[in-house]
Amino acid sequence: MSARKIIIDTDPGQDDAVAVLLALASPEDISVLGITCVAGNVPLDLTARNARMVCELAGKTDIPVFAGCDRPIAGALITAEHVHGRTGLDGPDLPMPKMPLRDRHAVDFIIDTLRTNPPGTVTLCALGPLTNLATAFEKAPDIVERVQEIVLMGGAYFEVGNITPAAEFNIHVDPEAAAKVFSAGMSLVVMPLDVTHKALVTRGRNDAIRALATPVAIAVAEMTDFFERFDKAKYGSEGAPLHDPCVIAYLLRPDLFSGRHVNVEIETVSPLTRGMTVADWWGVTDRAPNALFVGDLDANGFFALLTERLSRY
Repeated sequence: MSARKIIIDTDPGQDDAVAVLLALASPEDISVLGITCVAGNVPLDLTARNARMVCELAGKTDIPVFAGCDRPIAGALITAEHVHGRTGLDGPDLPMPKMPLRDRHAVDFIIDTLRTNPPGTVTLCALGPLTNLATAFEKAPDIVERVQEIVLMGGAYFEVGNITPAAEFNIHVDPEAAAKVFSAGMSLVVMPLDVTHKALVTRGRNDAIRALATPVAIAVAEMTDFFERFDKAKYGSEGAPLHDPCVIAYLLRPDLFSGRHVNVEIETVSPLTRGMTVADWWGVTDRAPNALFVGDLDANGFFALLTERLSRY
């Protein structure tokens, strides 16, 4: 079977960086056609820089990286330096990237890639706010039916919110974009906080990664060392949840995950619940299912996969 073609849309972020590293370590399973950057965890200039730093860390300087939308469709940009640090990749001391940004806008790259590849052969992996994807669908509606699948990290139901009482960060940053994507009609897999909060980097799991003793593994361990301080203080958990790598792990080992095909709507109006993913988990409405909303994973299997793939560097 040929490798699955993907575009990674991202706002790195330590957990985004680990997701990119996981994808780039798996060329027999995944072909990364490009990385598109969006404003989210930090502003666009930093997310575009961080994506190239991660590619260089992985030794994959041939991966094209594109800068995209620098603000949400409506409202001001909300960022998360309080979680990820001033640079978005605080923790390891990584050199400034030498590889250039490509000169096309990320939205145009998404459109052109979907138009030039056979229909149903490109998966969009969204690790940040959905501004780039929604903008591409608005600009070129013909590409929607060409998408194989969208697998995204975002939302919450039982775990409620992590940036407001009701909303998860990625969706809250640009709920209008999320509403466009969730209503577009293509196959959609959602990794909400309900599942990502079960992918905890405990001390033992991080020690196993650090023990690989490669520059990549040490950088990953240093990222999670920094990243976990926020979640341990907030949730009292054993470590930091690796949110975004769940997206890539699902492509590699879907058997590690379970969920329900349900209807998910995005709240865009209420000041109390703006950005909430309203998941009809119990089927109490007559709204048609539009997403596989993932609720559980085999955490030991997930970290075994991640550690094995990182050992390839």
